[in-house]
Amino acid sequence: MRILCVAVALVLLGVTGCQSDVSGQPEPDGDGFVVKDGSRLRFRPVLTELPPSPPGPATGSTANRQSADPAEQQAIATALDCSKGPDPLDGRDDPALPLITCDRVQGTKYILGPAFLTGADLSKAKAQLDTQSGGTIIGLSFTPAGARTWGEWTAANVGKQVAMVLKSRVLTAPTIQSAITGGETQITGKFTLDEARQLARDIAGG
Repeated sequence: MRILCVAVALVLLGVTGCQSDVSGQPEPDGDGFVVKDGSRLRFRPVLTELPPSPPGPATGSTANRQSADPAEQQAIATALDCSKGPDPLDGRDDPALPLITCDRVQGTKYILGPAFLTGADLSKAKAQLDTQSGGTIIGLSFTPAGARTWGEWTAANVGKQVAMVLKSRVLTAPTIQSAITGGETQITGKFTLDEARQLARDIAGG
């Protein structure tokens, strides 16, 4: 198995023969989503991860959240307030530029590199029960072109994190342990089936 470890107790596994159907459009069983519009999902390398800010007012400018200057990126990320509801960028970030943003649950802050894949490179996502472990699995299927890029990128970035970003906010940011080839990936972790369905729906484009 090809393995990625995810910060929130999730694990990504490279598999063969996975039958998952991933757009926000549900399958008949309600657990699978086919990607129809992948424009809102982006895969970005994680350059830096910062903990959530403590309670209190943010300081400094957060306007230029797509700066390419490392010093400015750090200052903006430090000042960024992740608790103010919807992201003002809301999917309007330029995929060719870096991005300073937060995850949608914990408020963890990230400095991300330019996107190397989008949801258009993903075909399916499905939540299902793992008959072996009794846990929950999310199966991801890449397009042929996406599978090639994903395999090459993971092979060249072992030990680094990759963020799945929906509408400018991070859904999850796993750490790569080995190359993932073949175009099929599973996410496993400590979440309920309902939580897995929601993550599959979000990855598929919401």
